[in-house]
This record gives sequence, C-alpha cells and structure tokens, in this order.
Amino acid sequence: MNRAYYQDPISSFVSKDSRFILAELAQGNEFDLQATQRDAWLEQIDILKPALQGLQGQIFFEFSIPRMGHRVDVVLLIEGIVFVLEFKSGESRFHRSDIEQVWDYGLDFVNFHGPSHQLTVVPMLIATRAKKGSLDLVLSSDRDKLLFPIQCNPELIRPVIDEVLSCQAPSETDANLWYHGSYSPTPTIIEAARKLYRDHSVEDISRSEAAAYNLKTTTAKIDQIIASSRLQHQKSICFVTGVPGAGKTLVGLNIATQHQDQATEEFSVFLSGNGPLVAVLREALIRDKVRHEAEQGRRVTKSSVGAAVKSFIQNVHNFRDEGIRDPNPPHEHVTLFDEAQRAWNLEQTSYFMQRKKGLRGFNQSEPEFLISYMDRWPDWAVIVCLVGGGQEINTGEAGIDAWLTAIRDHFPHWHIFVSRHLSDSEYRSSISFYELSQRVALEYCSDLHLRVSLRSFRAEKLSQLVKELLDLDVLAAARLWTKSGINIPSFSPGISAKPCSG
Repeated sequence: MNRAYYQDPISSFVSKDSRFILAELAQGNEFDLQATQRDAWLEQIDILKPALQGLQGQIFFEFSIPRMGHRVDVVLLIEGIVFVLEFKSGESRFHRSDIEQVWDYGLDFVNFHGPSHQLTVVPMLIATRAKKGSLDLVLSSDRDKLLFPIQCNPELIRPVIDEVLSCQAPSETDANLWYHGSYSPTPTIIEAARKLYRDHSVEDISRSEAAAYNLKTTTAKIDQIIASSRLQHQKSICFVTGVPGAGKTLVGLNIATQHQDQATEEFSVFLSGNGPLVAVLREALIRDKVRHEAEQGRRVTKSSVGAAVKSFIQNVHNFRDEGIRDPNPPHEHVTLFDEAQRAWNLEQTSYFMQRKKGLRGFNQSEPEFLISYMDRWPDWAVIVCLVGGGQEINTGEAGIDAWLTAIRDHFPHWHIFVSRHLSDSEYRSSISFYELSQRVALEYCSDLHLRVSLRSFRAEKLSQLVKELLDLDVLAAARLWTKSGINIPSFSPGISAKPCSG
C-alpha cells in the first residue's frame, strides 16, 4: 500500500500536464472519486505549479501519517525541511479549527514519524480566497524544530518557503527513506504517556473490594506473561474474558500505560476498532491531564497532551494498514486488542482489501494478519485479546475462533494463555481446547477472567445469575438466587426450560 496517492520530484511535478497528475491521484485514491475532490486537487495543482518553480525536492499529495488515520493534502520535502500544507478551497478566512488541524498534523510528524523527529516541520494553512496572510515564523515553545502554523494565501506560499529556507542550513535527507519511515513515538512522548496514570492504579478506580482484587490480579498476571516472554524470548497471546462491565478495557489501558520503557524498548499500544471509543478515551485522558497540570500551576495545551495519548490509544485499522505498508515489525512489542472477537474473518477482510485498498487476493483473516505483524519481531512479542461474550454484531466479525485457528494453523510457536471461561457458551468457540493443546503450548490461568462487574458492584453475583438464565440452567440459577437470601418461587427438578418462540 502506498503512503501517498501521488509522489514526484518537484521538478517533474511542475513540468507535467495537470491532467496526468490528476490521473495518478485518482489511481492512488482508495475511495470513489467525487467531483468536489477532483476540483480540489486541480486547484491545488494549479496553485503549486508556479509557486514551486525552480525548487528541488519531493512533493507528496494525500500523505498518510503512520497510524494516525490522517491524510495531509500536500507535503513538501525540501533541503531537509518538511512543509505540511493544508488547503481550504474557497475560504477567505483562517478558522480556528483549521489552524488546529494543520497544527495537529505538524505535531503528528514530529511525534510519530521516525524520520521527521530531527527535521524542521512547517505547518502551512492555505485559504485559497484569502486576501492576506502572515509571514511570521515562530518556533513552538515545546518543540524547537516545529513552527507554529503559518497562515497563507496562494501568493504567500513561495515567500514563506523561501524565508524558511533562508533561515535554515540546508541538509541532505533521503526522500525514499523519509517516505517509507515507520511509526515511531519519540521518547518524550512515551514519558508523557507513562505519567498519564502515574497517580492511580486500577484498584484505586474500582468501587468494590472484589472488583479491585480481580482487576489487580488480572493485571498482575498479564504483567507476568509480558516479563516472562521478554526474558525467555517467547511469543505469547493471552485472552482476557469477563462479565459485561468487568473492566476489560480498563485493564487494557492500564497495561498500555505501564509498559512504556525506553531503556528496554518495551512499548505497548491499546488498539480498538471502535472509532468513537478511541475518540472518547483520548478526549477524556487529554482533559484529565490538562486539568491536573492546571491544578499544579502548569499550563499545557490539549495538542501537546494529545500527542502523548495518541501514542498508546490507536485505531486498530490504522495499525493494520501500517503493517501492510511497512514490512518491518511494529514499534511495540505488546499490543492489546479491545473487543478482539469483532475482528474480521477471511472473507470480510479480503473483500475490504480489494474494494478499499486495491489489494487483490488478500488471503488472511484480520486476526491472522495482526498476529503475523507481531510475529515479525525476531525475539519476543505479546498480544492481549480483550474478549467480550456474544458481541459479534456486524457482518464478517470472526469471533474468537479466528484467533485460535490462526495460532493453531500458522503460528504454533506462540504460547496461548486462557481462562477456562473462554469455552463458555457466550464466547461461541467451537475449538476443542484439548485438541488445541496437542498442537500448541496452552496454559490455563484463572486470573485472566474478570468475574465482577464494575457496573453492578453492589451485586457481585448478578452477572453469574444472568449467564445461568441465558444458558437455561434453571437449577443453577435457582441455587444462586437462594444463596442471595431472596425468597423465590420453588422450582421443580423435573421441569426443563425451553426457549421462547416468537
């Protein structure tokens, strides 16, 4: 997969017919080409061709920042300087939200694109109908090689570039290496991520002693598996199950924040295919951090805090796409997949890759590909699958069997850690764990099941009662209800329950 829809030396770009450039953009486009997008590209081409005359460097249209899920309109790499251009067609004003957008792109390059860590990054917002702009070049307060966004009209693009080039010593940057650069958070971002939860542990957050103990023991077990895997150069996958609301996501976030060690390169990332969840989690942590810093008398911006949060909470689809583009292992040795049972099966993954990414004949399910991505590490890796029961709701969601069969059939050198609850009816596994244990190293760990719901912390047996009722285990439900001390109608041992029809 290409990181940009179009790339070319600037000298080639300015001499090409605009129609050929548009055709290459359309060919690289992953989506149906709309007339508005076509017209926007043509306008950008017509603006940039005269503005870039005589310059040497590379131009990239629709550049995808690794794992961030963003595509920048245009990126210029000139004399070791990264110019990040965001166009707003038909706009005569520079809106606050647009300035923050291009500023965010600049931060993403500095924080997450490995080859850009040490380069000067210049975000430029271009309102195509603006009468005036600004030539002010101001370095940001927290990144000495990142400029604050520059507001341009089309006529100011070249003067801004010339002014930046005159202020910087030219340097040689391999455009090909820069283009193929991987996702790589800077150490300062990792340190910031570690501090996000420095004042709390998972047991501090729970309102129930039983729930706190359960969260603590599950987290400790995963910590142990990670440490053992690293020391023994072993690859491990563990499945965390739990009743609804038990805190599986909380455990995943806690592991992600705790395993961020620059010295041992033991980085981790929390991944979810639930876009709104990722957005909500990021926003909640950003606001909490900003509020905490304000209470300590320190002023920080949401953008600078957001960079820390982005390093360990990401969309699984962006992570997957990066694995397709980049043949190297991911930055992290530890990945935590939220709602892992909702990963796509082979048919859905193949259909999506052909329709949206232009990859024909893709022959791996999403779980198989994600495991293969982590398997690129030559020494050790850990995958943590956070599994909800009965939550496969969309077409093509594979369930837990896709993970287990991928390990069994393609990665038997991986070690599997599960609780015996993974064979419960709500997880819908058709795999024989006895037969699986004959093919791979499998270990049962009771601590990998969260049995107490944080939502019903005053009724710790409620989830178990609901499960037994759904399983139509009338006698077990009756016994549990009796133990609760609530008087209920008597059940006759000879009665068998049947599902309702209609």
